[in-house]
Amino acid sequence: MSNEALRPETIAAHALRGVDEATGAVVPPIYLSSTYARDENYKPLLKENYVRNGNPTLWQTEEAIAALEGGTSALLFASGMAAITTLLETVPAGAHVVAPDVMYYGTRDWMKRLEGLGRITLTLFDPRKDGALDAALQKGKTDLVWIETPLNPTWDVIDIEAASKATHAVGAILAVDATATAAVTTRPLKLGADVVFHSATKYLNGHSDVLAGVLVTREENQRWTDVRMLRTKIGAPLPPLDCFLLMRGLRTVFVRYRQCSANALAIAKHFEGHPKVERVLYPGLASHAGHAIAARQMRDGFGGMMSLLVRGGFDDAQKLCTRLKVIVPATSLGGVESLAEHRKTVEGPTSPVPDNLVRLSIGIEHVDDLIADLEQALASL
Repeated sequence: MSNEALRPETIAAHALRGVDEATGAVVPPIYLSSTYARDENYKPLLKENYVRNGNPTLWQTEEAIAALEGGTSALLFASGMAAITTLLETVPAGAHVVAPDVMYYGTRDWMKRLEGLGRITLTLFDPRKDGALDAALQKGKTDLVWIETPLNPTWDVIDIEAASKATHAVGAILAVDATATAAVTTRPLKLGADVVFHSATKYLNGHSDVLAGVLVTREENQRWTDVRMLRTKIGAPLPPLDCFLLMRGLRTVFVRYRQCSANALAIAKHFEGHPKVERVLYPGLASHAGHAIAARQMRDGFGGMMSLLVRGGFDDAQKLCTRLKVIVPATSLGGVESLAEHRKTVEGPTSPVPDNLVRLSIGIEHVDDLIADLEQALASL
């Protein structure tokens, strides 16, 4: 059966290609060689002859991710920030970039750095305000619109289809950071996005043992050619062993994501209205302002990411993280283990994130243990 006829769950479980044709191995091999020989005519035996340009392990992982996203091509990078900064490098000098005011702080900081250097002009918009994106766009000047959905760490939801129409109307491209949803639930390219980004460290890998980023494009064009060239020139492709580990994680992404989502929804419902919680931020709740949009563009659950606004402010929010016994106080998200993070501490005093926000990455543990752990930590405040 062709890959086009297979459902995404099967593509992921078989790492796209299934059994290795050369050996019969059901687990894809790792090609660790840094260089590859040429034939008797001095032509490369593979399409590339040096690992900085690519290798078979990298290509198979990229092909699998592109197939899951419904894209024409994927490029893996040695980190999420390597992927983001490479895409931003393709923005023409002085061109206009639009992004939400609350998003992953590494992306925001890098954009502000480029603005400070005069490389780009930047407009940050409030996605909670109707018409804010449209007002931020500048016809003929805006080159790139970057959005996240749900937004990290407030989990506000942006309508991808509406954003793509507005973006294309002014001649720009839309890039969507879909890290929090993985390729399992939201497919931005099918909703009109031009490029989708994942910090593959997170849900795509899912085991907190790989640092990786990936860009997937709807069509291969000059900008994509430039991204590919830049990745090679700066030496940023994902190394073979990391590709192997990422592919290992990718094979279970659907079952992991669904369990994380089910756990997160149960926890969100349990703590909504809790006396020591000012508010639960989770798009799976009917009370969430973006719930209707999330329900329309997400499937297989609303993800494992949520935040609690803790009564008591900065100090109590920070203490909550340190008093958890099952949930680990650590950075990152999307792994099989649950993590808690006080975002204001991590992002610093200039962060727009509320002082009392605790970000939770819900894993696959038994949900009753997670609820009990949060209850005891809240009771100690």
